[in-house]
Amino acid sequence: MKAKLIFNPAAGNPTESAVQLVELLGHLQTQKIETEVLLVQPGMRLSTIARNAARAGAKMVIVSGGDGTIENVALGLVGTKTTLGIIPTGTRNNLARSLNIPTNNLAAAVALLRHGRRLKIDVGLIRHRQTGRGFLEAGIIGLASALYSSADDFQHGDFGKITEFISTLYSATPSIIRLRLDHHREEIVTNAHLVLIANTPFMGANFQVAPDVVFDDRQLDVFVYSDLNKRDLIGQAMHSPDTAPDARIQRFHAKTITITTSPPMPVMADGVSLDGNGPVTVTLQPHRLRVMAGLASVALTEPTLASVAEATT
Repeated sequence: MKAKLIFNPAAGNPTESAVQLVELLGHLQTQKIETEVLLVQPGMRLSTIARNAARAGAKMVIVSGGDGTIENVALGLVGTKTTLGIIPTGTRNNLARSLNIPTNNLAAAVALLRHGRRLKIDVGLIRHRQTGRGFLEAGIIGLASALYSSADDFQHGDFGKITEFISTLYSATPSIIRLRLDHHREEIVTNAHLVLIANTPFMGANFQVAPDVVFDDRQLDVFVYSDLNKRDLIGQAMHSPDTAPDARIQRFHAKTITITTSPPMPVMADGVSLDGNGPVTVTLQPHRLRVMAGLASVALTEPTLASVAEATT
């Protein structure tokens, strides 16, 4: 099998990237996957590179990197017949967790390119005025969007960002949020710091939104964190998956969501901020991305190479 491999040497621990690439190529050879390798460089438009590969007839584009790299490549394959293969080598690896791709076993991840499940998964599209972006994990409106940049820098070792994080958290105020779901005439009105529109169960710093969020059910999961103060929201971010859901969190399912907030709130799609004010529209693109996944819907355990081989024989 021939494929294009997009490898990000800056993902995870950059000092180990050369050894990691050699190991990865060895596992691909074992699985009889012949690859054309592209090393990611700053400024590359990965979605364009992936789409051009699809137009050139590539059956599979394999991406080795973190969630940001994977998502940018994936957006270029939406609506094509090319399959996305994921080798998670980043810090968080939310997409791999959601798709049950092992995050600490290169051999097992590569084996799934041959023996895993070939799925068609949903993709969200969020529009804010003239700005739009697809997302695989989540669209966020509110406090989490404002905190994301400093929290991300802090997690990656920039401890000076803790002051910015605390300042943003302290100064944030809730908004009046109006939601209209699908074509229902009735509008949902609430007071909240945050609306989260999830497509996969994991996002951010491996936060599990809910264990039953499904990425191929042709609908988006809408969570409205009504009447939760900042301390409650931090508690939600740190809660155990076994914790009972907070009854104040409203949950809906929809294919189209229109949101207006007063005062305006920041908007983000998979960690990328969208500029603009006014209404936010989120739409579902059902089953628009082909991807190789693990043998279960949500990663509860890390599959081994032996378990993958056993399940496919």
